[in-house]
Amino acid sequence: MSELTHFDAEGRAQMVDVGAKPETARVAVASGRVEMAPATAARIAAGEIGKGDVLGVARLAGIQALKRTAELVPLCHPVRVTGVELALEVRAEAPAAVSIEARVGAFDRTGVEMEALTAVSVAALTIYDMCKAIDRGMRITAIQLEAKSGGRSGVWRRGQGDREAGSDPAG
Repeated sequence: MSELTHFDAEGRAQMVDVGAKPETARVAVASGRVEMAPATAARIAAGEIGKGDVLGVARLAGIQALKRTAELVPLCHPVRVTGVELALEVRAEAPAAVSIEARVGAFDRTGVEMEALTAVSVAALTIYDMCKAIDRGMRITAIQLEAKSGGRSGVWRRGQGDREAGSDPAG
């Protein structure tokens, strides 16, 4: 495990200085799920939630949130996001859920893992908010980083160890 860089020699939190790092293309992919009753998922899929297009609003909320990650997570740097894909898929049969995947790209000195995770988290919270009147038992689960590339640490993919030489997760 590499040394934690968000702490100084006295153990105080610090923002890492990335000024000497080269700018490179960065990509991160994160995922998560909102588990729910099959009837709730069916209503989302059919567009029958009274508050509007749940998936469309959740997609926009996730995109909006990822652009504000540095304001929400104290030690994150603002990054120049070059693109985002936020995919939401409804599964109405048991186990019913909305699956969420965010793929975020940037050209900067630090990665976009936190932006991808923020996009998934806020999209999931938005789904919960829009559907809570009919299903308070929904669960937001499995928010996790799936893959990242760029920078000194290279490519990492869930299930393939800490570092994995290989293709870009955007591919």
